Formats: sequence, C-alpha cells, structure tokens
Amino acid sequence: MPVPVSPPPSATVTYAFDVMPALGETLEVAPGVFWLRMPLPFALDHINLWLLRDGDGWVIVDTGIARDEVKAAWETIFAERLGGDPVTKVIVTHFHPDHMGLAGWLVERFGTALWTTFSEWAFARLARAQQSDDVRDSFLDFYRQAGFDADMLAGVDRRRGHYAARVLAPPAAVNRLVDGHAVEIDGRSWQVMVGTGHSPEHACLYCADLGVLISGDQILPKISPNISLWPQEPLGDPLRLYLESLPRFAGLPADTLVLPSHNWPFRGLHGRLDELAHHHDARLAETLAACDAPRTGVDILRRLFRRQLDDHQLFFAVGESLAHLHFLEGQGKVRRDRRDDGVFVFTRVS
Repeated sequence: MPVPVSPPPSATVTYAFDVMPALGETLEVAPGVFWLRMPLPFALDHINLWLLRDGDGWVIVDTGIARDEVKAAWETIFAERLGGDPVTKVIVTHFHPDHMGLAGWLVERFGTALWTTFSEWAFARLARAQQSDDVRDSFLDFYRQAGFDADMLAGVDRRRGHYAARVLAPPAAVNRLVDGHAVEIDGRSWQVMVGTGHSPEHACLYCADLGVLISGDQILPKISPNISLWPQEPLGDPLRLYLESLPRFAGLPADTLVLPSHNWPFRGLHGRLDELAHHHDARLAETLAACDAPRTGVDILRRLFRRQLDDHQLFFAVGESLAHLHFLEGQGKVRRDRRDDGVFVFTRVS
C-alpha cells in the first residue's frame, strides 16, 4: 500500500502526491511511468527510481546502490510488478553510486544494454579502477593542498575502494545518450537534456507527450544538488558549469511534472530553477567575505559547515567549499597563491 506523506510546505513548488510507494512497491505517476524507492545508507536515506512501460517490456531509469537489501527490493519488484515481462533498457542518469550501483547486475540479469552519456559511463569505469598508489598519492596531494591536516588525510585512505564497494562493475560497453537526441520508449519520444556541475554529463529525460521531466539529481525540489570539486579535476569550476546548465531547462512548460531522484515529484519548475540559481549567492558572499585574509579550502569549510562532520560528509563539504572558491577565482574576485608548505590559499581581490 502507498505510504501517506506530508512534504514540507514550499513557496516555490507544489508536490504532486501525498503518498509515496512503500519499499518493493510502485506508484503510477503518469501514464506508463511508475515511481519506486530504494534505501540508502546515508542521512539522505532513499533514492527515487523509475520504471517506464515499453510495449511488452520495461525500461529501468537508475538502479540504486549495490547492497543486498536493494537487490532484495528489486526481486520483489520483478516478481510482483513486472509480471515476468523483459527489461528492454537500463538507463542511468549519472555515475554516482545510488544511480549506477546495480546497473551491471540489471544488464546482465535481463540480457539488455546500459544507456547513459559517455562521460558518466567512462567515469564510473574509472572510479572503480582508481586503487593504485599513484592515484592515492594524487588524492593525498589534492587534499593536502586544500589544507587537510594529518588526521583528515587519514580519511583519504579510509575512502579507498569506497566507490567500488557500492557500484558493481558497469558493463564494458554502453549505448550513448547525447544531449538533444531522443530515446523512443513505448512509442513516445524522451529527449535527452544534459546538465553539468553535479556530475560530468548528467542525463535528464523529458517527454513532451506526457509533460514529464526525469531530472535525476540535477533539479531537486527541497535540497540543492551537491556541487563539489574532486581530485580528478583539481582546477575545475563545477559551480559555474552547474549554474550555466540550469537555463537549459527554463524552456520547458511551467506545469511540467518533475520526477527527481530525492524528495518528491513536484510542479513549479521555473520557480525552482530560479531558486537553485540563487541558492549559492549567500554562500558565495560569505566565502568572499572570509577571504579578507588568505584562506584555505579547510578554512572556508569551517565557515560554511559549522556542524560536526563524519568522513562521508567531510569530503562533500570540502568539495563544495573549493567549488565556491574556484567560482570566485574564475570571476576574478579572489586570487590563489601557494604557500611555502604547498597549501593553496585564496585572498579577496581588492
């Protein structure tokens, strides 16, 4: 039975449902489009996944993290919801573990193919393979340059194999999703709309016939997607990429039903896009003000995140802090210098 919910009030979005599917169940949210949820072992304790009817079969959009309880929930879905029908495609919006985690298992089980953007497939394959000493040394250098002390650097080793433990090996081949192209599912066209910043080449799917956007993590109704700088691209500017990608979605109809990967399906896309575009304004201002003297990434982390952080949260927090600093640097508002100890510091440009 669906579970009653009371989403928090919002001045920007209207939540489309006052129930959500229980574990192992589905809820139809548009003709041939079904919502299911899988557990996550984090503070953000669930992910929304989607099943699309495709003639005599089904398309799975996103897969959940590689854990036994998620596999068990899928088995319930297979037995009680799919009715023995085949899976025609497995589509993954991006490489993060809660989305890509069981893609390899599902593809093998149903003898089908993985569909995602090339960058997300390649990054997933890369992330699972990054176990060598040279990768470890590169990661240690990155976080040392951000201002990590010895205790914090110990967390880098604790995270080795973190991705591989949560993501089964993605398939060795991929059917590439390309921005602007379309995928036909059940006689309907689903346009691929790529967002950036949260991940390298995040695929969202829009069906004009249904007025539905599967937004993944790119557009969420209640929380802001994590926008972080990671060691694989130490000079990147992910916040700029994210903010520049948001207007791509502004041309969709205002009454579009948005299906996000977390929280609840909603309407009010245009207002939410505007809210997300300005979400970082206050933190950018706080970061800039803090750079009245030379500041490290860890210095900014402690300004922006004043609560106690566990290992998992620490790496996302420093990534976000560095993303804000790099955005300001790209705008010419702060400059970067390297101290004698090799740590980067950022100072406001007067």
